[in-house]
Formats: sequence, structure tokens, C-alpha cells
Amino acid sequence: MRKLFSILLVVSMLAALSSLAVQAEDWEDEEEDISFYDLMNPPTPVPDPNATPGPTPEPEPTAEPLLQADGSVLITLTAVGDVTIGWDVQHERRGNGLFDKELKKQNGDPNFIFRNVKDIFEQDDLTIANFEGVLAPEDAITWKKKNAFNFLGDPAYAQVLSNNSVEAVTMENNHIGDFGQAGIDCTAAAMEDAGVVWANKSHMGVFEAQGLKIGMLAYQIVPPLRNDEMQAAELQRLVEADIAKAKETCDLVTVSFHWGKELDYTPRNEAPYSQITLGRAAIDAGADLVLGHHSHRINPIECYKGRYIVYSLANCSFCGNSKPSDMCTFIFQCRFRVKDGEIIDNPFRIIPCRISSRKDYNDFAITPFTESANINTVISTLTNKSNIKNLEYAITNYPLEWE
Repeated sequence: MRKLFSILLVVSMLAALSSLAVQAEDWEDEEEDISFYDLMNPPTPVPDPNATPGPTPEPEPTAEPLLQADGSVLITLTAVGDVTIGWDVQHERRGNGLFDKELKKQNGDPNFIFRNVKDIFEQDDLTIANFEGVLAPEDAITWKKKNAFNFLGDPAYAQVLSNNSVEAVTMENNHIGDFGQAGIDCTAAAMEDAGVVWANKSHMGVFEAQGLKIGMLAYQIVPPLRNDEMQAAELQRLVEADIAKAKETCDLVTVSFHWGKELDYTPRNEAPYSQITLGRAAIDAGADLVLGHHSHRINPIECYKGRYIVYSLANCSFCGNSKPSDMCTFIFQCRFRVKDGEIIDNPFRIIPCRISSRKDYNDFAITPFTESANINTVISTLTNKSNIKNLEYAITNYPLEWE
């Protein structure tokens, strides 16, 4: 038995050695020199012309414009007035100002200012506000303008805008320069860090929506005139030239003016204000929409040559006053229907609001009115005969829904 087992073991070993010899011969026949470069860069396989082609891979999805039934593109633009958040360094200590006190009540979340309108902003293509104030670290600024108020906020507040679908701001007003050029630069940097498009008299903001480019221009003329502001005639020439240049690259152009006199309910046209002249000149030059602010009060809207001049959007979220005598404002929305490079329709509507969610004091949270009496107050102010007496093209019907 042991002999038989020994014989079988020897036979098995001989068979294994023979197999190894055959494998060694096979390896030797197939062996070739392969460099490290060849291993890292294998040759591109040559397709077999006789092979059956497989399915074509799907292309990556792209954001195509949403075309209407007639082949047009619809852009919904929302505009609101002054947004001023932070503290007044002239009269308040940081952490103890009006805005800071309200911020503590809101668990330290500055997004509360848009909590009641965020859903409105999210449903449009572009929301634009006038940002009136400076966002900068205190150690980055050393100079302040001799204003009655100087507004300063944390640069992180710019994120409040993008968090709540405010895609663009104008930064041409009488408070953006409260802390000189350093303050302007810091504010612009904060906006860019937050992904917010900004515009001033030397910088056109550009926002793209539905495949169309929207150019935003911004200017101020706030008497008494100072060195950084221009006379109306000079400003008009600049505006007309800027609009012509903007039209070369943009499908829609908006022009924002910080103008007029505080607490006025109607635009002024005497020198040096020239609001009516400037607004219509902008439309004549090719602007598709004119937006105004500064008076802290709502002003009428004109429809001039088929384009709207919104003379004052009043406040949106304004931390400069704990209880203004008039807390009414409105959100302006316009829908531009564009086909073959032309605006074929541009209906609008307004959303009457209070700049506070409370009646007893200003908590800076803009809130749409729901009571008809409050809504009618806004509309009656806009259509008041004394407020529109000098406006040949004043609108007298203010729709609250899209027509």
C-alpha cells in the first residue's frame, strides 16, 4: 500500500513540473518590454468597423430657456427699495443699536428681515434692491462722511441677500460712501463673496436669466450736491452714453436712480432734482425700466413710451428708524416677454407691504399687507391727484395680480 502511494506521489510531481515548464515557455513567448509610460498611457483601442454600435451616451443636461407657447422668453423681475442693516456709528454702539436689539430677539439670525417675502423673491428670475449702507470690518475703515447718519454692517450680512433670493443690488446712494472708498470696496467685495451682483455709477451689474443678459446701471443725484455727485445735465449725458453701451451686450437694461427729496410722495423736476426729465431721458435712450428710491416714501409710477418709471420704492428693510410715521411700501414686479430680441409685452403688478411685521414698531421684516384697508391706502397714495398732478403718464390702475 505504501509502495502504491509513493508511486502515485512521484507521478503527480512529474505532471506538475511538466505543467510549470509549459507555462514558462508560454510566458517567455509572450514577454515584451513595457515601460512605465506605456502602463500609465495605454493605447487607444481601434474600433472594430464590423462591430454593432452600442447606445449613444446621453449628453449632460443644460439649463435651456423656458420658451412660452409663442416662442418668447418670459423674465420676471422684482424690485424693492432701501435695504439698510447694521448700526449707525454716529448715534449707536455696536451690539446695542436698533438692528442689533431686534437681531437678538430673532435668535441672532439676520435672515429674519426677508422671512415674509422670501417665497415671492424665489419665484422670479431676478430680485434687485437698493443696498444703502456699508458692509466692512471696523478695522478696515478710518474715515467717515459728515452725514447725519453713518450706517455700518458686518460683511457677513451680504449673505442674507443671496440666502433669500435677492440676486442684485444697486450701490449708488448717499450712504454707500459713508466710510470713503475703503467702505465701498469692502461692500463690493462682500457682495461678490456672497454671489450678489452689484452696480454703481462706474460698474454695470450683469445678471443672466432664461438665456438673456440683464444690465443694471445705477446713479445718484441727492441735493445738496457734493463733490461725488453730479449736476442733472451732466448726469443725463452720462446715463445716455452708458445705456447705449449697455444695449450693445445686454438684452434688457434697467436704470436705478437715488434721487428726489426725503419724505416726498411725488417726484420733483425743478433743478437740481430733475427726476421726471432724467427718468424719461433714460427711457428715450433705450432703458427698459427705471427704478427710483431715496425719499423713504412711495411715489407714483409712470408708463412712458411703454416703459415704466418707478419714481420711489420707499424702504424695504430700514434700520434707521424704530417707528417711521409712514411704514407703507410696495414690491414692484414686471414680466418682460422677449421674442427675437424685442420686448413684445411687459405687464406689471405691485404687492403692497409694510416695512415691518408689526404695527407698533419697526422690526425691519418687510411684510405684505393682507387687509384691504391697508392695501387701499397704498394704492390711494400712488393715485392721489396731488401726487400725480405733474405726471402726464401717471398710472391710475395698479394691478395686484398678473393680468
